[in-house]
Amino acid sequence: MEQFLPVFFVMAMGLALLLYVILDGFDLGVGLLLPQATEPEKDIMIASIGPFWDANETWIVLGIGILLIAFPKAHGIILTALYIPVTLMLFGLILRGVAFDFRVKAGSAHKQLWNRMFFLGSLIASMSQGWMLGAYITGLESGLTSVLFAALIALTLPALYVMLGAGWLLVKTEGELFDKAVSWGRRALPSMGFALILVSIATPIVSSEIAARWFTLPSAIGLLPIPVSCLVAYFALYRLLKRPDFIRTSNNWVVYALLILICLMAALGLAYSIYPDIILGRMDLYEAAAATDSLRFIFYGVAITLPVILFYSAYVFWVFRGKATDLSYE
Repeated sequence: MEQFLPVFFVMAMGLALLLYVILDGFDLGVGLLLPQATEPEKDIMIASIGPFWDANETWIVLGIGILLIAFPKAHGIILTALYIPVTLMLFGLILRGVAFDFRVKAGSAHKQLWNRMFFLGSLIASMSQGWMLGAYITGLESGLTSVLFAALIALTLPALYVMLGAGWLLVKTEGELFDKAVSWGRRALPSMGFALILVSIATPIVSSEIAARWFTLPSAIGLLPIPVSCLVAYFALYRLLKRPDFIRTSNNWVVYALLILICLMAALGLAYSIYPDIILGRMDLYEAAAATDSLRFIFYGVAITLPVILFYSAYVFWVFRGKATDLSYE
């Protein structure tokens, strides 16, 4: 039990953060794409995420909550090192929430202002999360190389969110907006691919620990399915977006599914790179874990809460399945 509980909590935390990227990623992506749409299209885009975006943000709350209660030592170090980007992320998420409501309640005269605020909040949140990820991968170091790497991820992570947003719109829209989503995805795909290549090259450069884990035999052979599956998924996306007839009808979910596969493979690669550390090169998950009695007590809460949130999220997606309809705040 003493060995199992820290692993359980780190897996639960990783799952929560992965689901946040996959689910709230399309929310953020739609926000980033908003300026490129016409006014009626903006309403449909907002309607496509309206029933989901609050529930999607629950996953980051759960992930950070697990970090706090299960790994309090790591929580203090991580949140202290990432104080500024975390604050900016929260500012961006709050701005998105305010803009979501005010874009209609403020009246048509100020609707454009709140559309811009929704885009700005999405951009701030996306770039802040990219900085946090880059800083975390480098072990929260403050050197020039680490700062440049964090800046690189901050600039490139929004490309993934744009792709998730475009993929979501392919599922939820039709007609001219569907065609625009195909075009947006086609334009964003090279940026996402460039970002994946840069991160793949830069990560082992900035971290000798990660390089050692990936480029020594026999581990290098066993890990081949991760980059290979990402490469196959990327070229499948390229083909689908070049010839969208296949995804225009009942196969409109395929693009989003391929993006989920890329996110999953990236998460598995990161988990392998870091485990058993919770802060790379500084603290492993057993050193960071709370007392066993405390972990045993909160285990039951997480074991109940996690399936409930999963069920609720699945239920919401089932109820609001199908194409987005005209926006209504009633």
